[in-house]
Parts: sequence; C-alpha cells; structure tokens
Amino acid sequence: MHVDLPEKRYYKIGEVAKAFDVNTSLVRFWEKEFDIIKPKKNAKGNRLFTQEDIKNFKLIFNLVKERGFTLDGAKQKLKKNPEGIVHNLEIITRLEGVKAELIKIKNQL
Repeated sequence: MHVDLPEKRYYKIGEVAKAFDVNTSLVRFWEKEFDIIKPKKNAKGNRLFTQEDIKNFKLIFNLVKERGFTLDGAKQKLKKNPEGIVHNLEIITRLEGVKAELIKIKNQL
C-alpha cells in the first residue's frame, strides 16, 4: 500500500484518513486500541500525527486490512515480533515500488 502524504512534521486526522482511504472514526478508534499510535494534541484538542505515527499506522493497516488479522491478533503480533513486521512491510513496500516502475515501463512500450 502506497501512502501519498507530503513531507511534513505533523498531519491532521483528515489527512491521515484520506491517505489510507478510511474514515476518521477508524483512525480515532485505532489510536485508542493500539498503544503505538500516540498523536500529539494542540490547544484545541486536534490530533496531530507524526511521521512515526504514520509508520505505525501503516503497520496496523497492513496487518488488519491487508492481511486480515483481528485487532487482538494484530496486537499480539506487534508485541511478539515488531522488528519482523517492520522488516516485512519494508520489503513489501519496495517490491510494490518496483512493480509500479515495471508497469510504467511496460505501458510506455
């Protein structure tokens, strides 16, 4: 899954929801369910997500939406082997990039 977000220090909840094509309520729900997502809140109480939060959200999105884990299963997997999940997600991301490049080259021919 490629997430199209500009390089910024903080992202609003709407930007995160749009990038992952989910509702803002799901972002708020996962924030409460998973300890690794900890957005900062400004004086108004608006959530501001950091790059680290986005990476963690990608991990959870991959486990729950793409691989079909339950929330409890995803929590256990993240606690048991977080480095392995990060490594697998990096590999998948790189392979998707290569695939996109190859498709682009194919379409140009």
